[in-house]
Amino acid sequence: MPPVELHTEDNLQYNWFPAGPNGVVFRVKANNDAHLALSAINGEIIPMLEVFIGGWSNSKSVIRKNRTKPDVVEQETPNILNGSEFRGFWIRWDGNVINVGKEGEAAAFMTYENPDYFPINFVGVCTGWGASGEWIIESPNTMNMTSGGMKSAVWVAVSGSNIPPDALIGGQDNGEAMYIGRASHEGALIPGKVLRSHGLCYVAWGGGEHGKDSYEVLVGDGAWVSTSNAGIPSNALPGGESEDGEPLFIGRVNHEGTLTIGKVHPSHNCCYISYAGQELAFSDYEVFTV
Repeated sequence: MPPVELHTEDNLQYNWFPAGPNGVVFRVKANNDAHLALSAINGEIIPMLEVFIGGWSNSKSVIRKNRTKPDVVEQETPNILNGSEFRGFWIRWDGNVINVGKEGEAAAFMTYENPDYFPINFVGVCTGWGASGEWIIESPNTMNMTSGGMKSAVWVAVSGSNIPPDALIGGQDNGEAMYIGRASHEGALIPGKVLRSHGLCYVAWGGGEHGKDSYEVLVGDGAWVSTSNAGIPSNALPGGESEDGEPLFIGRVNHEGTLTIGKVHPSHNCCYISYAGQELAFSDYEVFTV
């Protein structure tokens, strides 16, 4: 079943569809007030949770419980929506914990632990307060889900060799699995390679190789696409940013019998890897996409 596409007007009447087992991924184009409802049935009921994105003239977002105030979560989110372009979001639930985040960002901007658990089987969407909306909702049949949540662009904090069992393997070094990681260095957040036996994430920066024992690993699904120079596919996953604020992507290359993960720096037209203490540049490489 393809993704659901629909148009909503300012009538605050929810359009309902089946939820995935652990969340929903959607894109919306609206000036303000994109509303979502989370329900156990195909319709409004108590208990119910509502997520309002870009309310109050596109200035803040909230989570509301059982259609009553005060809101249980409130977050300033100026200009989070745009009436001229689609903006992507995700909502994940794990037991009674609800997380709301932006497409391409692993961290949620709103989280609520509901003391009154209920199963979420249906999601409703609508727009309100003068806004119309265009929606693209990913079909539950095509979303990648696991019992722990959606498997897309999720970074998990790690220290030492404590790598989660579902971390993504992206390469190898002398037959040892190499995981996709990232770590902070000199004001940058840099994609790099993780080897469990070393308990480190290695990142390339300033001509050298730098090992970090506090880092993140990527959990989820994706695909590698061959490219060169600055040919970044539109669905490439941003993996960090340079100290100057430029997005960095996740790349890999074959080198000296290894398949090594590194950073793609678009303005430099290459993928950098760390290897044997050095930072090496390659114009032909693969980039990770979702």
